[in-house]
Amino acid sequence: MKTLLIEDEKKIADFVCAGLKEHGFAVDHCDNGNDGYDKASSGIYDVIVLDIMLPGRDGLSILKGLRKAGSTTPVILLTARNELDDRIEGLNLGADDYLSKPFFVEELVARIHAMLRRISGERQNVLAVGDLRLDRISREVTWKGQTVDMTGREFNLIEYLMRSPGRVFTRTQILEHVWDYDFDPSTNIVDVCIQRIRKKIGLANDGESPIESVRGIGYRFRKLGGS
Repeated sequence: MKTLLIEDEKKIADFVCAGLKEHGFAVDHCDNGNDGYDKASSGIYDVIVLDIMLPGRDGLSILKGLRKAGSTTPVILLTARNELDDRIEGLNLGADDYLSKPFFVEELVARIHAMLRRISGERQNVLAVGDLRLDRISREVTWKGQTVDMTGREFNLIEYLMRSPGRVFTRTQILEHVWDYDFDPSTNIVDVCIQRIRKKIGLANDGESPIESVRGIGYRFRKLGGS
């Protein structure tokens, strides 16, 4: 697991790096916020362990910048015990967890594993393509955070297409998977439903739709904007 530690206190950085490596982590370390933000922005890390108080760019600024840029890399904040306001602000900015100093490396490792298990479970229930997000549990569709009302059938159809963005599905495949119908060459039910979805998403997206027609074949879901 590739981990980035952004921590300026050498003693803490040394024992964290050594402890994580003993547990099988591959660790890169930065001792200032400016270099740390550049590395964190690369998108190559599975998890970021981020101190709040840093020379240069501080930890909360790094976190805010990452989330604003669309980064979803899990972040654990390292805080002093009396930094309650910073912990609250960090969680509001998109931190996934925090750990108060002093701490044992074993606790940090356990927090990382628990966080990744939780995030993995959440991601299995959420589809995100570009700025469009579909939650299978709440059965909610959002575009850039704006809710798009869908009927049950519309939800099932767009979920089916979003599972494989870029793949072309025939009307026969869509009928079989979304309606459980055998192919009827006289029906235009798929086209009508897609037109309704396009209209709803288009209203939230300045008229642009992520569902693309492929002449003579069917439809595919293409990525629109965002990260």
